[in-house]
Amino acid sequence: MSGSVPAAVILAAGKSTRMKSNTPKVLHTLCGRPMIEYVMDAARAAGVEKLIVVVGHQARTVQDALSNHSDVVFAEQTEQLGTGHAVMMCESELQDHSGPVLILAGDTPLLESRSLRRLLDEQHRTSAACVIGSADTADNEGLGRIVRDDSGQFHCIREHKDASEDERQITEINTGCYAFDTPLLLESLRELKPDNAQSEYYLTDCPRILMEAGHRVTALCCLTVREAVGVNNRVQLAEVRRHIQQNILNGLMLSGVTIEDPLQTTIDQDVSVGQDTVIRPGTVIDRGARIGSGCRIGPNVHLTAACCIPDGTTVASSSDLDD
Repeated sequence: MSGSVPAAVILAAGKSTRMKSNTPKVLHTLCGRPMIEYVMDAARAAGVEKLIVVVGHQARTVQDALSNHSDVVFAEQTEQLGTGHAVMMCESELQDHSGPVLILAGDTPLLESRSLRRLLDEQHRTSAACVIGSADTADNEGLGRIVRDDSGQFHCIREHKDASEDERQITEINTGCYAFDTPLLLESLRELKPDNAQSEYYLTDCPRILMEAGHRVTALCCLTVREAVGVNNRVQLAEVRRHIQQNILNGLMLSGVTIEDPLQTTIDQDVSVGQDTVIRPGTVIDRGARIGSGCRIGPNVHLTAACCIPDGTTVASSSDLDD
């Protein structure tokens, strides 16, 4: 990888405490794919060529699930001592990298590549040590605020619990997405101290350290709240899945596929459906299935990944697949 090409660190070491699950959170599936793969795709589409995934809880399970991605390397955080500590574990993978690095969360599957590209472009344009990705929302309870000075320049990130009444009225929030100058990021990580109630190393302290050293730090309001909010429980997982599913169905319908009732149809990512095929209600199509043109599928049919349906075929029930 060229030193000037962006890299990305994806944080994926946490437990599934609020998911109430033995499955690592980032491996919970959305339309046939682990949620972290959507974050990886967004980073790649923004120009990233090297992905460093920080693993911890059930590290081997996450590594095995992502082992087919040739552009992924892993850094292990054996103790969960905060976001800054997680990024510290990537030092050996980043020490020879002179270009920018994105810091992303593995549980934000709705991230858009264009937002990440804007972060990287801003970091390049301003030669900033750090660009903080922010979003605007009135629903800011519990979220870190972006505090700006009278001229509109970034001043600091203020956590909700530490914010004054005036600061709590700020609607620009920290999303946890960053674009750093890699050598300066590593310098700031070495200065981190666990001076807080949790005795953890916070990545949010790095912008302050960099500013105190005389480096430029900015905040760019380039993300939506939908993109930035992580999936922390199964209610949120279902909400995100609905959004992804609707995008899949819309794409198929715009390509010439009739889906009679999108609310009663489930189609995974990476499914091929030909023009003028009709998908009837109650149909479930798994990732990898291939359906030709002019077919009629359903109602109440389940097509598995191995299915390859020729042009002009009618599948009125799952038993028809064996004919």
